[in-house]
Amino acid sequence: MELLIVTGLSGAGKSQAIHTLEDIGYFCFDNIPAELLLDFLERCRKAGRAGRFAAVLDVRSNAYSGDVGESVQTLAEAGYAVKVLFLDAADDVLLRRYKETRRPHPLIHGEVYTLAQALVMERQLLASVREQADYLLDTSNLSAAQLRERITALFGNPEESSMKITILSFGFKHGVPADADLVFDVRCLPNPFYIPSLRLLTGCDAPVYDYVFSFEEADGLYSRVRSLLEYSLPLYRREGKSSLVIAFGCTGGHHRSVSFARRLAAELDGKGETVALMHRDVKR
Repeated sequence: MELLIVTGLSGAGKSQAIHTLEDIGYFCFDNIPAELLLDFLERCRKAGRAGRFAAVLDVRSNAYSGDVGESVQTLAEAGYAVKVLFLDAADDVLLRRYKETRRPHPLIHGEVYTLAQALVMERQLLASVREQADYLLDTSNLSAAQLRERITALFGNPEESSMKITILSFGFKHGVPADADLVFDVRCLPNPFYIPSLRLLTGCDAPVYDYVFSFEEADGLYSRVRSLLEYSLPLYRREGKSSLVIAFGCTGGHHRSVSFARRLAAELDGKGETVALMHRDVKR
């Protein structure tokens, strides 16, 4: 029996995540106290029912179950293989999302009057479980569709390799992805943006891809990145890492980073790795 706990900041995308998990075959619970979840799982286990289960546990559950980290520990001590997905986002993004939805934050009551105060308190309450999370996903720059894609890549097929690799292109001017494990800066290479015929294209287009890798420096940089990964990927697996995010960044996230991400994704996929390819800023 597989159990995934979805937690994180209010407004970071937990509802979207749990809906996606349900779509890919998980039996899902939202905002259920840990004691009730444990009781249900025990009934399933006694009945011999296996499967994949996912539950949202966050600050809304505190009044019933106490600290989220303690709830996760209780479930683990009961013998369940618990994994934790923590969804985070920058404070300014969370503030904007709340203003757009006009929903009240669950911690605004008593002496907590403002959304900013509630976010500070929520981060404090969730700090310990964030440190223990098996998967950390920053949704600040992800659309709903991109978040769904990331969740599906991480949890969509239990028969795939135990370590999921996400290869991400981005533009530094839009911010470095907070959940990236490895970040490679390819701004040192010639920029197709200054070629009029290539400016409006992206690294998804053959003319840009071919231009980027027409330079010896690009092939040299790529070969060194590949050598590093050939050495480090087995080490990450040995340490039990569940997911790895490899990010390539250029200025705008349209040309060089996209080309590098495409090349690496194709190569790792050809070697049988479980790979998801995302271009965060290509449509900006």
